[in-house]
Amino acid sequence: MSTPVKAINRKKSTKRFDFRVTTNPTSHQAGANTVTIHSKDYDTSGRGYSFQANEVPGTVTMSVKEAKALYNFIGKTLNY
Repeated sequence: MSTPVKAINRKKSTKRFDFRVTTNPTSHQAGANTVTIHSKDYDTSGRGYSFQANEVPGTVTMSVKEAKALYNFIGKTLNY
């Protein structure tokens, strides 16, 4: 017998971003398993990075599958 998969609702915050992962293994509804990255209002002048959005702060929401693809891409790209 397999171990039941538990729902996940985790958050992590930094000075510039709020990250959230939410999963619901029993739901078959679109949007039940998401990863959200929310940018905070943060002064980026002269720091070498920026966030361009129509609304600041901005939000990016993706499926867990898309987040795993992003994770793999970043891991392969930055693993030098």
